[in-house]
Amino acid sequence: MTELMIISGLVLIICITSSKVLYKFGVPMLLIFIVLGMLFGSEGLVGIYFDNYELTSHLCSLALVFIMFYGGFGTNWSISKPVAIPSILMSSLGVIITAGLTGVFCHLLMKTTLQEGFLIGAIVASTDAASVFAVLRSQKLNLKGSLASFLEIESGSNDPVAYMMTIIILSMMKNPSQLNLINMFSIIINQIVFGLIIGFLIAKVTVYVIRHSDFEIEGFYTIFVMAVAILSYSFSQYLGGNGYLSVYISGIIIGNSKILHKKSMFQFFDAISWIMQIGLFFLLGLLSFPSKVLQVTTISISIALFMILVARPLATFIILYPFEFTIKEKIFISWVGLRGAASVVFAIFATTYGVNIENDIFHIIFFIALFSVAIQGTFIPKVANILDLIETEQENSVLKTFTDYTGEINTQLLEVMITEDNKWKNKSIVDAGIPEEILIVMIKRDDKILVPKGSTVINIGDILVLSGNDIKNMI
Repeated sequence: MTELMIISGLVLIICITSSKVLYKFGVPMLLIFIVLGMLFGSEGLVGIYFDNYELTSHLCSLALVFIMFYGGFGTNWSISKPVAIPSILMSSLGVIITAGLTGVFCHLLMKTTLQEGFLIGAIVASTDAASVFAVLRSQKLNLKGSLASFLEIESGSNDPVAYMMTIIILSMMKNPSQLNLINMFSIIINQIVFGLIIGFLIAKVTVYVIRHSDFEIEGFYTIFVMAVAILSYSFSQYLGGNGYLSVYISGIIIGNSKILHKKSMFQFFDAISWIMQIGLFFLLGLLSFPSKVLQVTTISISIALFMILVARPLATFIILYPFEFTIKEKIFISWVGLRGAASVVFAIFATTYGVNIENDIFHIIFFIALFSVAIQGTFIPKVANILDLIETEQENSVLKTFTDYTGEINTQLLEVMITEDNKWKNKSIVDAGIPEEILIVMIKRDDKILVPKGSTVINIGDILVLSGNDIKNMI
């Protein structure tokens, strides 16, 4: 156990420090984590033998829960709403078109059965949100118009669709005689309906509890939301719903609600998301065998190039035809179709599902993700620059897409009388649970003006002068 802890600590330090150095040369950070995993793996320099697909599947599922929750939690819905319809169409119909075209290509190129071809297409069809926004945010790539918002919604919401297609195809392959159109339709309805309803209800209850509860320790609010993210996924999965859809919906609703300590929650989930991404990509690299990757190089590159140059562009131009996107924007959206960790995790699901798969689907998908992050991810800034889609004005920063964007300054002053039923009464300022966004400017007590400190106790009859943005909705 001690050795495992030492290795884990060293891996995290190496990942962070090496990414700091290599990032200057334009190497995507997530690619660095995968390569480090391969170096530590069975055929790498360190030589840690690891081939446990079941354990990897469980750990990666947990990692994706937090990555997807943070993707929703960090979405600024007011900014993203105008492009929600085309984004959702791309994340649903776009995934289906991409999967279908890729499936036919695999059937013709690799001589797979149509089912296995469509399985590969479904697994690799979604755009990886972690990969896309790791590049956009780390590069501080400010895109013109609503491109950043579009890519955020699309990449954040298409994993559930790819997962649903993967499960349906695997079910068809496992029990072809028991899965007819009615059963297939039932699976789709359950995945979508339970996924949406459970995510929505759990999020609404969570917001209500946070607003009406007074946890003695501030950190408990974040732990509470962390537990909610896990529950949203697991409860939906238990009832036959789409757990990834549930956790994403929960993240959007909670992240866009006015709740206590949201800033500290955002910082916490940002850190957790990065830890999960590092661990996930490193673990996938550790699980791979470079010798097996080399065996599928030709096939994998062929599939990757077909998706980059044919499948993704066709899906993009077909779906976005009715909408007001320029040719340059459509080309850029086509390019930013990175395959990443989610696709590899779905490949592990397929490997452990108990169906007969003729090809080494894990290493094929692994190489496609590696190729995509390395080629597409590296050249995203260059492609955006060539297409003249980079916004230089700070006010159009890519961070405006996320809820950590501070928005327009609308500072207010408000006087609040502390009455018998006020929850702040007889508590020190530090223990009163006052939202971080609110500043107590001064306290009027009888004929005196007090300068507030963290230890100052709030008495009944005090008049608090508060400063902040949108105070009335925060207290």
